[in-house]
Amino acid sequence: MAVAPYDFIIVGGGTAGCVLANRLSADGRHRVLMLEAGPRDRSPWIHLPIGYGKTMFHKSLNWGFYTEPEPTMKDRRIYWPRGRTLGGSSSINGLIFVRGQREDYDHWAALGNSGWSWTDVLPYFIRSEHNTMGAGPAHGADGPLWCSDIEHRHELIEAIIAGAGELGIPRTNDFNAGDQTGVGYYQLFTRNGRRCSTAVAYLRPARGRRNLRVETDAQAAGLILEGRRVVGVRYRRHGRMQEARAGTEVILAAGALQSPQLLMLSGIGPEAELLRHGIAVAHPLPGVGANLQDHLQIRLMYRVAKPITTNDDLRTLAGKARIGLQWLLTRSGPLAVGINQGGLFTRVMPGPGTPDVQFHFATLSADMAGGAPHPWSGCTFSVCQLRPESRGSVTLRSADPFAAPVMRANYLAAESDRRCVVEGMKFARRLAATAPLRRLLTEEVKPGSQVEGNEALLDFARASGATIFHPSGTCRMGSDPQAVTDARLRVHGVGGLRVVDCSIMPTLISGNTSAPVVMIAEKAADMILADVRAGSSPAISVDSVAGRSSVLPEPAREGSPA
Repeated sequence: MAVAPYDFIIVGGGTAGCVLANRLSADGRHRVLMLEAGPRDRSPWIHLPIGYGKTMFHKSLNWGFYTEPEPTMKDRRIYWPRGRTLGGSSSINGLIFVRGQREDYDHWAALGNSGWSWTDVLPYFIRSEHNTMGAGPAHGADGPLWCSDIEHRHELIEAIIAGAGELGIPRTNDFNAGDQTGVGYYQLFTRNGRRCSTAVAYLRPARGRRNLRVETDAQAAGLILEGRRVVGVRYRRHGRMQEARAGTEVILAAGALQSPQLLMLSGIGPEAELLRHGIAVAHPLPGVGANLQDHLQIRLMYRVAKPITTNDDLRTLAGKARIGLQWLLTRSGPLAVGINQGGLFTRVMPGPGTPDVQFHFATLSADMAGGAPHPWSGCTFSVCQLRPESRGSVTLRSADPFAAPVMRANYLAAESDRRCVVEGMKFARRLAATAPLRRLLTEEVKPGSQVEGNEALLDFARASGATIFHPSGTCRMGSDPQAVTDARLRVHGVGGLRVVDCSIMPTLISGNTSAPVVMIAEKAADMILADVRAGSSPAISVDSVAGRSSVLPEPAREGSPA
């Protein structure tokens, strides 16, 4: 049954969707509908930073995807959690505020994506944030998204910082000014000891607007097309199929796994893949679902000589009561900072260049991310290669819109990835052997001192490596035949449709992806509103190189992000 028309329909109430809902409805001129498949973000485990461990396998707050058996990872199926609630993955992630490197965005621009250099995107990063460091050339203090310092120093993190100093890695207080090199404490998406998701930062202030409607438990099943223009969305809510119509645009913000899935279900994608599932081809677009990239993390675990870890805090009722009281009284302590407190960016491969690995240092150890802490004092050094060359894909399992997509990560397929991962593990061992850490780390539990040599370390990586939750790139922007969107995030060859989420990244940024997705959504909102003002929003995005027919109007100049 058709409902009253909207100007914009946002598919996905996650990290990007909540930003778009706020910005597109802000002036009151546009009617906005946002559809979210999951429930509202009412669970206390969402808002308590350490609740990350509780939402990792939550049946209703997490999609709980798995890859196909990965031949390069000993045929294991890798668990891929993704947020399924208002705020999406920003409501269940590890809270880390990292933008990536200046060179990441300059590379996007060099690939032909005008307007996406570091200089272009920095104002949107600044606009989004309320940084406890205060305003400056690289940071904002008036935005909705809180980025907070970890105020209390931790003995283990301090030893890591000192040990890294012995290896020539400088201490830094800011990983986000463009140059990441260094070791220090991460800033977190928290405010007064509570998670600051985009649902909290962006959506909550906008919920009272009469021109914004938010529907939860509303899972999109496909797009409604008239010719080569998208005019609405089909979705299931409370077991009943419904339709909503958009007079201006439909915006896919369903993430790197489900945005390409929705395109293919709607007949937009690789022709052979659509026909294989009996889906009529509305518009062939071969790059949909291709170019999948993710950060693989390898977790080294150590026993700690002193009872100073989060394992110790959580092991007894008295410890739980103590940290609970600390949080209630001061909004600080382990409950307020989640799992990973320290970070390190460095280069481990030969030759000049920017950092190629990132470390997350957790004052906790468990058999897997989100698992039960070990019954001994422990910590984890998690290392990931920042710019993997391996590429995977997202395809359809069937024409059933409510079946999970097929995900193939293809981790460690590239030789450069294998070398970098091994060198990153060797660096972790050198760090653990420094004088400041030798007095605290009594044993390498995983992979264990018996695992020696490049081949043995690579075998450990294949046997135990897992996602660090950054799938991206499956609807990448560009102007070549494999690109899915243009630099204004309009889907090539289809009118009234954009993609605004991690899937548009041509190459994965060097670090955690939550802050970059917020930036992408901030910039997209400006582009969308500018195109509406210029009357170019209904256009079909085309590219002559890609052999797509139609003509685009001259793009409008973007408004100032101030």
